[in-house]
Amino acid sequence: MTGSSTQGIKTVLHPVSDLAKAKAVYAALLGIPPQTDSSYYVGFEAEGQHIGLVPGGGPQGMTSPVAYWHVPDLEAKLAEVIAAGATVKEAAHEVGGGRLVATVTDPDGNVLGLLQDR
Repeated sequence: MTGSSTQGIKTVLHPVSDLAKAKAVYAALLGIPPQTDSSYYVGFEAEGQHIGLVPGGGPQGMTSPVAYWHVPDLEAKLAEVIAAGATVKEAAHEVGGGRLVATVTDPDGNVLGLLQDR
C-alpha cells in the first residue's frame, strides 16, 4: 500500500428516472433548494455532503447510487485499488472545474467512486 489517504465519502450520485419528481423529494428531505439545477444534473450541498441526481444514470449508465471517495491523488489511489484487486469501470476523466472522477468495482461487483478536486 502506498499510504495515499482518502478524505472520506463526500459525494453520492443517484440515478433517477424523473428528475423533477426526484428534485422535489430531495429538496424536501434536505430542506434546501438545489445549488445546481439543469436538465442533465441536479446537485445539493448539505452539511458537507454533495448529493447529485443524474437522470437516466447519465452517460456512465449508473443503475444504483455511487458513493465517491474524495482523494488527494486520484491516479495514485486508482493504481492502489487496482493492485489490490479492483477493476476499472470508468477510467479517470475530468468532469469540469478541474474535478477528476473514476469508478472501479470491488471483487463483488460493488461500484466505488473516486474523486479528486484540483
